[in-house]
Amino acid sequence: MLTAAPACCRLFPVLLFALATPLVAGAVELQAPSAIVDLLTPFLPEETASSGRLQVQLSEILATEGYFSPEFDFSDRDGELLLKLDPGPRTSISEVTVAVDGPLEAKAREALIAGWRLPVGQPFRQEDWSTAKQQILSELLANEHAAAKLVDSAAEIDTEARKAKLSARYDAGPRYRFGEMRIEGLERYSPELVQRYNRAVQPGDPYREDRLNALQSTLQSTPYFSSVQATLDPEAIDDDGDGTVTAPVLLRVRERQPHRVGFGVGASSNTGARVEVNYQTPDLFNQAWELSSGLRLEQKRQTAYADVFLPPDSKNRRHSVGIMAEGNDIQGLKTERYAFGAQTRQQRGSIEQRLSLNWQQERREPDGSEPVTSRALVPNVMWTWRKVDNLIDPHDGIVLQAQIGGGAKAALSDQNFARLHGRWLQYVPLGRVDTLTLRAEIGYTAADSRQHIPQDYLFRTGGTGSVRGYAYQSLGIKEGTATVGGRYLGLASIEATHWLDESWGIAAFVDAGDAVDDLSEVKLAVGYGLGARWRSPAGPIGVDLAYGQRTGEIHLHFALAIPF
Repeated sequence: MLTAAPACCRLFPVLLFALATPLVAGAVELQAPSAIVDLLTPFLPEETASSGRLQVQLSEILATEGYFSPEFDFSDRDGELLLKLDPGPRTSISEVTVAVDGPLEAKAREALIAGWRLPVGQPFRQEDWSTAKQQILSELLANEHAAAKLVDSAAEIDTEARKAKLSARYDAGPRYRFGEMRIEGLERYSPELVQRYNRAVQPGDPYREDRLNALQSTLQSTPYFSSVQATLDPEAIDDDGDGTVTAPVLLRVRERQPHRVGFGVGASSNTGARVEVNYQTPDLFNQAWELSSGLRLEQKRQTAYADVFLPPDSKNRRHSVGIMAEGNDIQGLKTERYAFGAQTRQQRGSIEQRLSLNWQQERREPDGSEPVTSRALVPNVMWTWRKVDNLIDPHDGIVLQAQIGGGAKAALSDQNFARLHGRWLQYVPLGRVDTLTLRAEIGYTAADSRQHIPQDYLFRTGGTGSVRGYAYQSLGIKEGTATVGGRYLGLASIEATHWLDESWGIAAFVDAGDAVDDLSEVKLAVGYGLGARWRSPAGPIGVDLAYGQRTGEIHLHFALAIPF
């Protein structure tokens, strides 16, 4: 409710003036303080205008910003309506009264009232007034008090004194607790599958809106459901008699189609043009096992794969198994490899852990050198720690990744080796929207020789995502005329991105790195250039033009620029 003291009746003459004033042809020129011009310009007529009606309209707009005593001076200048406007003094908040009734803890009540967003001394704005009222109600609704409501509110405006008295009263209602979960829409799957993903909502826990949202988004992201809606069931609420009630959780789901076939085309600056077909089912053997399989044909690489993912277990671990066959021809090195393996993935707060065991056989044929066959059974563990403000489009934060693995001749490998690899990515804000991105990567394969170690466990670099300005995996060890992997890797990058608007940005960068077989051979290859950035729904897409100082060549790179 918005009320005013009797002084506001001075607006009556404005209405009479509006009825008596004739139309004036031509555009309207407004002379006023710059902030007022910015506020009112979108509402000014471009051609014919009635000064009286315009005064009423602009007075209403100014009132929403706390200006209740504006002065208007209209004049006609060469067929153009000239308006000189003095908004007058702005009304400020002189008194605030907020009350929250109901079974609310004293500290919670005090915190809500202390967090009122339109305190004494602030200018009165209608938008701020509405936001402040909604803020307390939203906090009540989100935390235990699912039936909270705004009982009454008023803003008393004294235009003579330029003061506003605000009052708002809320009824928090009873405290809510989660009851049992009732699921509607299941046909192929059992309720036990839903419970495997449920880490947020348990019977007896205090109601939290964010927990319901977490359950909903988690289930929505699985391959099993096309839509999920999680709410409290208002028809089955039990009154516990002590100011609390228990409400069952009603979960409505719609299952995805059991079979999906997809086709796609694309291109990569690393591996060339691509066509792909894939088949997916979330219910392999009617066990709620997700199968993802496909055939991907690229200019420089061809891959056939099949992976099976199991639902999470009681410790939130996701197990999977997979097989793959791949052939590629990159930098004079032809490689054929066959692999299968198993992996366990677990998310613990901001740390993701992956444990895997993979076996592969690789045949590589370097141009100008003899073919080599390598086999390895490799246990590997990888940790990734993410602390960023946005997982898709970071502006501030850090990502760290470390992994260790290895093989032994005594356990189905042709060579004894241990592989260590680490990556660091840092986002540093430059002002409100611009970003400085720092990146580094190191790797070391401890072994007597790189021979008979599959290329996956050695290092090559160059291309998109590593050292721009060089062809994909062109930095490494020369074997014949081909480039093969070495036992050491090091690279660093610095990039500054300036956003021109919400969608488009430009970037400047310098990359340096190399892959070698002996530290005495280290001589970093440097690349630098400029790029464009576009914020797509899937994350920023980057297109870079980079110059490689070692080769004197210019390369075009494009990729989805999201953190690993």
